[in-house]
Amino acid sequence: MALSLSRLRRSTVAVAALALAALTAGQAAAAPAPASAPAPARASQSTGRVAAIEDQVARALARSLADATWRSRVRAAADAAGTELAPLAAATDTPAAHSLGEAVTDADRRIAGAKGLDAGLGPLLRVQLADASMRAALDAGATPLVATAVADDHARTVRAYDTDGSVHTLDATAVPDRPVYLVDIDASKAMAAGVDVLRREFTARGLAGAQAAGGWWATKIDSIEVSDDQEPWFKGAAEMFSLVTGFGQDGKVRVDSVAMPYLRYDGTVYNPNQILVNWSNYKYNLADVVLMEDDGDTNYLALAQAVAAVLLTIADQGAYIPLVNAVLAALPSSWWTDDPDYVESWYTLARTSSGRLNGATGNGWMTVAPYWVEQF
Repeated sequence: MALSLSRLRRSTVAVAALALAALTAGQAAAAPAPASAPAPARASQSTGRVAAIEDQVARALARSLADATWRSRVRAAADAAGTELAPLAAATDTPAAHSLGEAVTDADRRIAGAKGLDAGLGPLLRVQLADASMRAALDAGATPLVATAVADDHARTVRAYDTDGSVHTLDATAVPDRPVYLVDIDASKAMAAGVDVLRREFTARGLAGAQAAGGWWATKIDSIEVSDDQEPWFKGAAEMFSLVTGFGQDGKVRVDSVAMPYLRYDGTVYNPNQILVNWSNYKYNLADVVLMEDDGDTNYLALAQAVAAVLLTIADQGAYIPLVNAVLAALPSSWWTDDPDYVESWYTLARTSSGRLNGATGNGWMTVAPYWVEQF
């Protein structure tokens, strides 16, 4: 998903770093990070790794399409929604499909590792038609090119391959006349697994206490929208999640990860009626929300470790302290350029908050309402 707020975000992260430095001054001795905690993995190490693997698969897929039977099978299965590539190849009895299937299965494992996910997660790579307008030419027998849904939303060109493996440079600002298949990740599947990683890691590091029993007050999202420019043709839908931060009942910083798989396109109002905050888990009646997206190369394990390393240095001072700046300061600098995993944030969301709440950067808004969850 393209987000044209890079300048604003660069200034935001600079302010966040300064705010965090002031916030944590003198607290390290009172609440040091556990000595046994592992050093945060460098999230930037995954930056480019996923794209490189996708590019390798795109070229291999393009070469395999020289086989007419396999090409016909892909044409029948690939649409704008996308289909998993490994199962598609496994279900097609041709040498080209078999060879490609083995390569894609290996690529799926490597991508899972680069994103901090379980290597046995299963198929992640998929193939889809770049634009529905290409269907007529494809069905008429035109041989498609194969490209990747690149992470750089501001790219001016897109690299694609033909059946010889030769490179073609496509204009990123205009839909090509020739049909193009896009190789990308099943972001819904990756995000669901990634949010589980976040929850597990935050719990292991003491940033998610036990869930409260009985009925509890919640904040419910009635509607939400992220604003931005029109999507380029080579980008698929976004996959978003939120980090809700505050102080738990034990006085320690708490982080809850919330998957938001419905929030996929800019300029679209969604009405999810989703629970965002369980207030019984928090000591104060205030919390912060950071909205993020998986733009392909998000490493969930590295994200959890980076955020935990910062939040574990912050101690409860007997009054609520906003934690958005701490989360933003924990994000590696690579996540603020071209691959904008940070989307929006909301400070000091209260248990009684209701109505429209604009995000801190002006890139999103949501309407919320208090909601009582009854235990049966």
